[in-house]
Formats: sequence, structure tokens, C-alpha cells
Amino acid sequence: TVKDLYRRSLYTYWKRTVAPPTMTTFDATPREACTVKRARTNTPMQALALMNDVTYLEAARNLANRMLTETAGPDHLRIRLGFRLVLGRFPVEREAALLAAALRRYRTHFAKRPQAAKALLAIGESPHPDNLPPEETAACALLAALILNLDETVTRR
Repeated sequence: TVKDLYRRSLYTYWKRTVAPPTMTTFDATPREACTVKRARTNTPMQALALMNDVTYLEAARNLANRMLTETAGPDHLRIRLGFRLVLGRFPVEREAALLAAALRRYRTHFAKRPQAAKALLAIGESPHPDNLPPEETAACALLAALILNLDETVTRR
């Protein structure tokens, strides 16, 4: 059920000798010895997980839903909201311009391929609101995935 959808994500099966694959991808420390400081890396596998794993795609879709429903008006307001929700700050002018250009590209892509938008929104178990246009939601979901994949989002400093 939708009610149990997010509760299940809190639990994972953990073997003593083998960490869950996602934790290995993100450099989880081995459990055989204490580790004072974790290694910090940024690998293509981490980016692939953040852009393609069902959990992260659903997170991006739900962030896109918030960006579309909580902000009416021009794109820069939606971009500011998504950026602030994820990073706790507003984008600087250059970041906002790059994100706006990406959103325009995503819109163009999904306007030509409405079935691709519906396929993206069908990934995972969380429902897609009927009142949001699929092409716009898919474009905002890719924008949200881009924000969620930023180094500043992934790496705690």
C-alpha cells in the first residue's frame, strides 16, 4: 500500500561480511574494524545510482511534484524552491541560469516524446498526481534529479 511505501525504505538486510550494494557504491566503511574517518570519493557509479535507482527517481519525482504544486509562476521560482529544499540555500545567478536551460531542454525533449514522460512517471510505486501534466512533471523530475545529484547535495562538508 502507499501508506507502507516509505516505511519499508528504513530497513535493509545487512550481512556481516557483505554490505548492501548501494552502501558499497557510496563507500560505506567495512564492519570488520572501526574507522575514524570515511574515505570521500565521487565515482561514476555513484552518479549512475543517483540518476537511475528507483529510490532516487521517486525522490526526484516527488520533489518535482512539490516544485510544481507549491510554486505557481515562472520557472525561476520553481528552481529556487527545489534548490532551497535540497541544499538549504538559493542558487546563485549562474546556477539558476544553468538549471533554467536544462529545464527548457527537458521540456523540449518530453514535448516531442510524451510516452517517455509517462514511462518516467511510471517508475516506482508512489502515485503520480492526476492534476499535473506528465510532460511538465517529467521535465521537472529530471531537473530535480540534477539537483539531487550535485556534489554539494551528495557530499557533506
